[in-house]
Amino acid sequence: QVQLLESGGGLVQAGGSLRLFCTVSGRTFSNYAMGWFRQALGKERAFVASISGSGTILDYEDSVKDRFTISRDNAKNTVYLQMSSLKAEDTAVYYCAAHLYGVLRRKSSEYDYWGQGTQVTVSS
Repeated sequence: QVQLLESGGGLVQAGGSLRLFCTVSGRTFSNYAMGWFRQALGKERAFVASISGSGTILDYEDSVKDRFTISRDNAKNTVYLQMSSLKAEDTAVYYCAAHLYGVLRRKSSEYDYWGQGTQVTVSS
């Protein structure tokens, strides 16, 4: 059983920064591509960023590509989302997700495993 656990969410002022963490257990971490999604109040769950198993291929949603950075440390079984220049519109529950091998994916239905989410609130 693959288990994902997000942490690092909280309240931050607009323009500030926050780093999210996702730890993975149960399987060989480097075999999984990892993604971050978010769901704002009243909105559908949306793609944010993804990273290949090796950490060399990155993908970002357009609204965050100049502000967010996804990375991973396979020795620690951890994926990160560094968020900078945060806006009120970034407020959402952020979810970590994983899928085994293959091209990087953007649809939530294409991911096999999910964490329970961590709340990020950006005050204006």
